[in-house]
Amino acid sequence: MKITRISAYQVDLPLREGRYAWSNGNFVEVFDATVVAIETDAGITGYGEACPLGPAYLPAYAAGVRAGLAQLGPSLIGQDPRQLATINRTMDAAMRGHPYVKSPIDIACWDILGKVAGLPVYMLLGGGEQADIALYRAISQQSPEEMAAKVKTYRDEGYRKFQLKVGGPDADEDIARIKACAAMLKPGDVLVADANTGWTMHEAARVVNGVRDVDVYIEQPCKSYEESLTIRRRTSLPFVLDEVIDGLPMLLRGLQDGAMDIINLKISKVGGLTKARQIRDLCVAEGVAMTIEDTWGGDIVTAAIAHLARSTPEEFLFSATDFNSYGTKTIAEGAPKRVGGRMTASDKPGLGVLPLLDVLGTPIHVID
Repeated sequence: MKITRISAYQVDLPLREGRYAWSNGNFVEVFDATVVAIETDAGITGYGEACPLGPAYLPAYAAGVRAGLAQLGPSLIGQDPRQLATINRTMDAAMRGHPYVKSPIDIACWDILGKVAGLPVYMLLGGGEQADIALYRAISQQSPEEMAAKVKTYRDEGYRKFQLKVGGPDADEDIARIKACAAMLKPGDVLVADANTGWTMHEAARVVNGVRDVDVYIEQPCKSYEESLTIRRRTSLPFVLDEVIDGLPMLLRGLQDGAMDIINLKISKVGGLTKARQIRDLCVAEGVAMTIEDTWGGDIVTAAIAHLARSTPEEFLFSATDFNSYGTKTIAEGAPKRVGGRMTASDKPGLGVLPLLDVLGTPIHVID
């Protein structure tokens, strides 16, 4: 089997709530996603998707996905998409870095492999460890009162895990946000305060001290690994690292330093399902739990998250998320749907999704 054509589509994903805001005044109102279709000489097509969280979150931006695909695509024409290791070595040889460009290609190749094997991707990633998976809901940064009200709203929708976007310019307000939301919790609920690298060390030190008696997880308080490790050593609260865990080398360093209790494993941040599975398996071996997710996306990204999460042992899956419920636009049939704060991956071969080509429109790039 050979790759004969790679097409890239651009699609806007408006938000139901109108705006998603996180640390240091960053926000997005319409997400810019790229959907990739990989066609083969066997008549089988696989699909992937990438959607950076704006240009100020990670070293990634939406137009860069498409520019990178135009550069990378020709090296993949004629390759066998079922040979995932070879595909990834080819991409790494043709383009150094830029994992978010490579991710939708890798995901599309997993989709093809599943369709050829007649198996859902989760079976190829390790098997059906869980029937369905628990989800968290991100609470966009607003006033303490508004965020607390949203905790109640989302619990009514079935969520039991809540990720608060903190990391604002006022440490006192972040302490108030955390305490107001914690007051809304019921037994079994989980609260995460995610600063998205937004605190300086002195701000983070004030916040973790100010909420030391609150049942809350502290996530990625500072920009660098070293700064975050310093805060980790100043608090007894459970600790999550996200943005700085960008591959196996940083994971190994974190494990050696005891830098975290949980990591956020974002598929496009590490380059796709192939490398995400490597990280997942090492975390399981070392006893580190994970939130399995991505930077953002629609139906295809949500499907990829669901397959990797469903193939992860329950005790090591801290959470996952259903990005397609945040937006107003459906771009594929068969994607996971939230039921009572949980979702599952399709049992159909591959990812189990069928893109709506009339929604995607005309490809931005066609490489053949």
